[in-house]
Amino acid sequence: MSAVLEVDRLTKRFGGVAAVDGCSLAVAEGTVTALIGPNGSGKTTLFNLITGYLRADSGAVAFAGKRVRRPEPTALCRRGLTRTFQQARVFGSLTLVQNMVAAVQQPRRSAFRQAVSRADRERAVGLLEEFGLARLAGARADQLSFGQRKLLEFATVLMGRPRLVLLDEPTSGVNPVMVETMERHIRELHGRGLTLLVVEHSMPTVMRLCDPVIVLDHGSKIAEGPPAAVQHDPAVLDAYLGT
Repeated sequence: MSAVLEVDRLTKRFGGVAAVDGCSLAVAEGTVTALIGPNGSGKTTLFNLITGYLRADSGAVAFAGKRVRRPEPTALCRRGLTRTFQQARVFGSLTLVQNMVAAVQQPRRSAFRQAVSRADRERAVGLLEEFGLARLAGARADQLSFGQRKLLEFATVLMGRPRLVLLDEPTSGVNPVMVETMERHIRELHGRGLTLLVVEHSMPTVMRLCDPVIVLDHGSKIAEGPPAAVQHDPAVLDAYLGT
């Protein structure tokens, strides 16, 4: 399988500390790839570098075979690379439909327009129905529970029909029913051809969903492979599982 995302020796320092240290990895098209590691291993910082929320000190990123010289979130979204965050980022004062449409409207200042085109509304409502949120389509996002906000953000990043989605801890802080719901959506979307890179702390979720698994420690990749092999890798047991 060809790589849809390639990271080449990315480095990011904060003062004297290397949060990401010469990290190189690739995400193959058509996979659900896990990115795991202990707290502080650089997973979210790496996501931020890939998607342009932070500027790398050195290294390179390529998406869909082309180098991304200056990663920028809006430009990458248009190209087909989107992401979620550990704490769901939604516009509380907007309705669910308006949140969905804001993800694809250009330029950015149009995000708070009240008018929604028929095509965008149909796309938004269809995704909200798929995620079990259609009955709340006209409600304000600040009325949602924490888990519902996570579902809304997940649905929102699909508005532009992305090729690759980066999910940052999709099951963190939600109840077991919501964990099952998130896993089901990931499986269904993967079955339709979407590629996903998932930061996830729950090893049972990783074992059920992901192949391959990439492990970071101190900002560098220390292991990669099928879930069962990674789970028994001595370097992983030492760094991630603490044994």
